[in-house]
Amino acid sequence: MKRKAEDDPGHRSVKKKASLEPNGSQPFRQGLLQEADIYHKQYIVSQPYKHGVIQNLLEPRLLRKVRAEIQASLSFTPKETDIYRIHQSGDLANLDGLDDSSLRLLPSLLALRNALYSPSFRDFLSTVTGAGLLSGSKTDMAINVYTPGCHLLCHDDVIGSRRVSYILYLTDPDRPWKPEWGGALRLYPTTTHKAEDGREIKVPSPDCTVSVPPAFNQLSFFAVQPGESFHDVEEVYSTNLDSGNDGVDSRVRMAISGWYHIPQKGEDGYVEGLEESLAERSSLQQLQGRDDQYDSPRSGMKSYKHDDHEESESAAVRKSSEEEAPLTEDDLEFLLKYIAPTYLTPDTLESVSDTFVDDCSICLGKFLNKKFSSALRNYITRQESQALPSASQDIEKSTAWQVARPPHKHRFLYQQASSAKNKEDNHDELPIQDLLRDLLPSEAFRKWLQLATGLILSSHDLCGRRFRRGQDYTLATGYTGNESQLEIILDITPTHGWGGDDDLITDDEDDAANGSKNASAEKDAESEETPAIGGYVAYMAGDDNDDDGNTSDDNNSDGSDGVEVPPDLSTGARACRPGAQKKKQKKRKKADPAVYKATAADDDEDDGVLFSMPPCWNTLGVVLRDKGVLRFVKY
Repeated sequence: MKRKAEDDPGHRSVKKKASLEPNGSQPFRQGLLQEADIYHKQYIVSQPYKHGVIQNLLEPRLLRKVRAEIQASLSFTPKETDIYRIHQSGDLANLDGLDDSSLRLLPSLLALRNALYSPSFRDFLSTVTGAGLLSGSKTDMAINVYTPGCHLLCHDDVIGSRRVSYILYLTDPDRPWKPEWGGALRLYPTTTHKAEDGREIKVPSPDCTVSVPPAFNQLSFFAVQPGESFHDVEEVYSTNLDSGNDGVDSRVRMAISGWYHIPQKGEDGYVEGLEESLAERSSLQQLQGRDDQYDSPRSGMKSYKHDDHEESESAAVRKSSEEEAPLTEDDLEFLLKYIAPTYLTPDTLESVSDTFVDDCSICLGKFLNKKFSSALRNYITRQESQALPSASQDIEKSTAWQVARPPHKHRFLYQQASSAKNKEDNHDELPIQDLLRDLLPSEAFRKWLQLATGLILSSHDLCGRRFRRGQDYTLATGYTGNESQLEIILDITPTHGWGGDDDLITDDEDDAANGSKNASAEKDAESEETPAIGGYVAYMAGDDNDDDGNTSDDNNSDGSDGVEVPPDLSTGARACRPGAQKKKQKKRKKADPAVYKATAADDDEDDGVLFSMPPCWNTLGVVLRDKGVLRFVKY
């Protein structure tokens, strides 16, 4: 669609006939605007924080016309970041900039946009929420479409001058949305902690307590509250997860999402300097949100037991300035209990070291030996066959697993050597604990890493992580240390279907060649249409300006942006990918998270991926991570 050349896209004014449909009738349900006090009473007692839901907001005829115009005249761009997977339209504030021929295709959509920002409806919403006056000139809305696999992870929407968040659902009016399809708006309660400096810090629970399923002509809304209005959008589940006969088309969660902002200059209620003050408050809240004293698992380097280096040289990594000490017979005897013999030979170690020196990363398949990996696989298979409780506190009470939190940073199950049950208490926990307590923190394994990387390690921090389908992830965070850090990922995912190096799943080395051929053939057969998958770990270049290692939107607290994911990562087409760490990354402009944007199909800029690793069985990834490099595990 063409836009008016003379139009200024930076500031939009709502037209005076804001409350009328194209035919002059009122757009809202009859009597709605007189029910503000009723909805206000419901709003102020709602939990876990104040929010509202209004059914049958508009005249259904108007919303049906809006759906038809969207389906006929608008296009959507798929976009994926560490925090969401979604299909987005452009900013609907730009409708005023369309030329007359394009506007004639969208009369109902324009009427809807104007009605939502009309004085009468803004006054209604202001009364319901008690949030204060709302701007009619600063419109901020877009159409978001969630198809199966789409999701939006936990965030609080706090940024700039936002005052009220809302979602107006445009799902199929003739096929009511079923809650089991997913796509619900979910709200998270918070716990208030008193920091040592006297500050109150609110930390969201890993479990939501309110779930609002989509429904045609339903408006969900809440006042944006720093550190409190945490929410997410549940994944829209694929049709193959149930036995029903519903088609994919019935699971399209279409909605108009947006914000009301504080009054702008020239509007009633405008306060000089308030927007700047809110931006400063938002930045302060984001800084406090990065406070990790109430995060779990707690990170902390532990020195190796026999580290003979001075305490002042306690960095996690130092380059070896002398010839690496060889593995002793005792070292080899110990390592052979766990590691495949191939990786303990001098020739293999030399080859591994050469590759790592060139690429600063490496992936090693079939890393654990057949005996130990078989016991480990049996243990994991038993674990996965047992249903876990749904509530985090019940998981922590009844199993050896703890739940990582807060969810606006990460969520997964974890074990640490110090937190797991004693071996004598539960023999079934041995395989994971053998890795956490015995192999990985051992002096012998430290020597092996030194030979494999040419680096000397003086300390370690270990954690066993378990990612549940449809629940777990880590959002992108940057490494802030001045010294490079060596990070290892021992991937022990026993299931197929993740893309990438499926031939690494088998432990039978004699069948490795055939397995590789079969996996390649299967991949070719599925290459035409591969569904999006997650679970992979990715290391990506951060902004050149982000010396503190934070993402462009300050740990994704607003939920509108994040670290963009290349398409071949989300489909599993990119296997374990080392070797990009030494590429010179282009300087990336910081994004404004309040602006909806999409990836250009012809964008040939380096995608910024330094290392990626899809879920796979018995594979060790080793990465040398520099300051500012971002890392996340995709939902």
